[in-house]
Amino acid sequence: MKKIIFTFITFNLLLVSLNIHAASFKCEWAKTKTENAICEHRSLNDADVKMATTYNIVRKLVAMGTRGVIQDQQVKWQELLDQCQDNVACLTDVYKMRQQKLDIYMNHIYQQGPF
Repeated sequence: MKKIIFTFITFNLLLVSLNIHAASFKCEWAKTKTENAICEHRSLNDADVKMATTYNIVRKLVAMGTRGVIQDQQVKWQELLDQCQDNVACLTDVYKMRQQKLDIYMNHIYQQGPF
C-alpha cells in the first residue's frame, strides 16, 4: 500500500510540475483580490497547487471522522486566506501554515503502515 501511495503522490506532483501557472482553480474565473493575487504570483500559484494536491490526497486517505475535521479546517483556512486579499506576504504565510498542517496528516498516514 505504501508503494501505491508513493506512486500516487509522485504522479500528482509530476502533474503539478507540468501545469505551469495552473492554480487549483481556473484563473480566468478569478474574481477576488485573493484569487487574482494567486494567479499573478508564481510562488502563490505553486503553493496553491501543492496545498490542493496534498489536501485531496489526505482527504481520501483518512478515516471518515478525521475527514470531516480536515474539511472543516479547510473552510476556516479559506476564510483566513480571503482576509489576506492581495497581500502576498500574508498569503504566503497562510499557505505555509496550511501546508504544514496537511503535512502532519500525511506523516501520520505514513506512520500507520505497513500497508
